[in-house]
Amino acid sequence: MRSTTRKLSTVTDQTIDLNDFAGDDGYLFVRDGVGIAGRGVALRAGRDHVESRLRAIIDDNQSGISGAGPIAIGCIPFISSDPHEFVIPRVLIGKTADGQQWCTTIDDSTIEFETISEQRNFAATFSVKQGVAVAHYLDAVRSTAQAVREKKLDKAVIARDIFVTTDQKFDVRAILQRLKTSFGSSYRYSFDGFVGASPELLVNVSGSQVSSHPLAGTAPRTGNPATDKKIANELVASTKNQLEHRIVIDMVHDTLLPWCSFLDWQPEPSIVAVANVQHLGTEISGQLSEPRPSVLDLAYALSPTPALGGAPKQAALDQIAKVEGMNRGRYGGAIGYFNQSGEGTFAVAIRCAEFDPERTTARLFAGGGIVGDSEPMSELAETQAKFQAMLAALIRP
Repeated sequence: MRSTTRKLSTVTDQTIDLNDFAGDDGYLFVRDGVGIAGRGVALRAGRDHVESRLRAIIDDNQSGISGAGPIAIGCIPFISSDPHEFVIPRVLIGKTADGQQWCTTIDDSTIEFETISEQRNFAATFSVKQGVAVAHYLDAVRSTAQAVREKKLDKAVIARDIFVTTDQKFDVRAILQRLKTSFGSSYRYSFDGFVGASPELLVNVSGSQVSSHPLAGTAPRTGNPATDKKIANELVASTKNQLEHRIVIDMVHDTLLPWCSFLDWQPEPSIVAVANVQHLGTEISGQLSEPRPSVLDLAYALSPTPALGGAPKQAALDQIAKVEGMNRGRYGGAIGYFNQSGEGTFAVAIRCAEFDPERTTARLFAGGGIVGDSEPMSELAETQAKFQAMLAALIRP
């Protein structure tokens, strides 16, 4: 395959909204206006072949923009050995941090800057039902906390799901726009019926630089600045949340370190606030050793993180399989993209909705890290707060 990459002028080509370009059936990964959107499928490939197939594309890069060119986008499921594929879009729009935009077209594909119609206005009805029953979830939290107290593991994340059904087809483009309004600083994504806004960077590779920003430990936000500051202070002071966070940081650090000549991290976690909740977060950054791994290599090495799995990893995964009562699929894995040089970004696949083929039912997920002193009703409240991000985007007119 061959591709052509050119720089887009904001004067002659217009400034393109990546959400709109992705539309209902395209591909999207963007944060703060920086990222990519694609349409069409040049090819699909699994883990073993996608990087070589991507590198084999002969790109005529006329843009002068570093890193521009064909990309692959995809989702690593929670159990990474489960079947999954990556997509190389036929037409791609990219936006850089300094405001440049570029387009890559593969073979004879053409780009069309169509006028996006206004959001459909109609009266829809919605119903919400439990996937995993609340009673089952509470029992799973209790048994997991007991397993931690018995030293069988250090932490495991227990999640539950709900299903939202509507009498009208979900408008994915409208949902992405709502997420943009409320969660512009999260990693917003759309891939094969899997849509979300993740606040958590799993891994980014740019040149020889690598970074990650793990989150663990969660508290709600009320919208009242004084109240939210008090809750944030309590989150920072919480032994339970600090322990949960430390487990995640240690795993990410220990996983990245063998790939790096230098690796540093914040000495203390900071508060990362999104529209409905706030988290403890720690930035980790470093320089990769030669030969450099690709961002895809690192994403597989890190996923699932203890923020979605637990520690020790296998013991936590065994506990989840034993008590959780559902198949997570793509939830809790990693969603992102990479270019021909192995650079790119993956976020943790959370705050998400998975649509059925008819797009009349959406499955939502939420969970929390369970340690020895976790309290089931508090964990239930945390999942309820986390559900609000996607629920609002799905239901709000």
